[in-house]
Amino acid sequence: MKTLAAILVEQRQPLVIDEVELPALGYGHVLVEIKSTRICGSQLGEIDGAKGADSYLPHLLGHEAGGIVREVGPEVTQVKAGDHVVVHWRPGRGIQARPVTYRWGNRTVNAGNLTTFQQFTVVSENRLTVIPADVDFETAALLADTLTTGFGTITREARVELGESVVVVGVGGIGLGAVLAANLAGACPVIAADIHDHKLAAARAFGATHTINTSREPFADTVRSILGGPADVVIDGTGRPAVLEQAWAATGPKGRLVLIGVMPHDARFSFNTLPLHYGKVLTGTEGGASRPAEDIPRYLRLLAARGIDPRGMISHRCALPDINAAIATMRSGESVHTVVSL
Repeated sequence: MKTLAAILVEQRQPLVIDEVELPALGYGHVLVEIKSTRICGSQLGEIDGAKGADSYLPHLLGHEAGGIVREVGPEVTQVKAGDHVVVHWRPGRGIQARPVTYRWGNRTVNAGNLTTFQQFTVVSENRLTVIPADVDFETAALLADTLTTGFGTITREARVELGESVVVVGVGGIGLGAVLAANLAGACPVIAADIHDHKLAAARAFGATHTINTSREPFADTVRSILGGPADVVIDGTGRPAVLEQAWAATGPKGRLVLIGVMPHDARFSFNTLPLHYGKVLTGTEGGASRPAEDIPRYLRLLAARGIDPRGMISHRCALPDINAAIATMRSGESVHTVVSL
């Protein structure tokens, strides 16, 4: 069986759209038909080599999606054919199966535990969480990372308490999930900062009480002007050293600066460590320490109870053959969230 897929053949080059041969299902493997998948900033980082040279080329991409289980491999117990699922990159319940590879002509294409920029995918059982059939697939894709990472960053990493001030820098992608989570967690105020007005408008729609366009206003000084001092919590979604220096300056002496954005492997960030000895915290997060099997049902219940439709975060949609144009739109800053429909 073959499936259409987006293949990363060479770093800093467009993805190749072509058919690849699916592998046979092994122990713990599940065949999923992908319906919606989000393009994450981390995929742009993979294409650009943000973490350095890529020893797995060529390989498939994508780590968050909504889809339908079509077939299960040996010993799979957590899902069955016909189940609607969130396909997520953080491990959940079930078997951690061996990574799979696909065939592309006479070449082997790597894929790891899951990939989603394709119509059909073979994933490890523990990357799937069953959801009710009436949950739309775009919401499922957002639950795979945007919401689970954003919510986990606020509640597990930053441990935001009622009434604390929260600043989120970079509110496209995961940052928008963090804004929503800060609002739901009772933070006050919730300040969103970005260089794009349309992303700041989206942040207001999902709970930001104040916004700062950092292309026009000095970030740290404006935060102090709004709060009358530094912030309790600052979340950085940019990974840019110059922004991190400002974010560190805007964080209070007992505050927490939590990094979502990944810094390029050859970049550096300089700061004085003295405040760390007196309670100021600097840390990074891996997916908000999310636990998909536990978190996703809870977040679905919360969103329904509050009448929140996260699809309002999606600004652009495209078909798989158009994914390179969609990636270019993301790079321009025009896109808040882009979802690929299959």
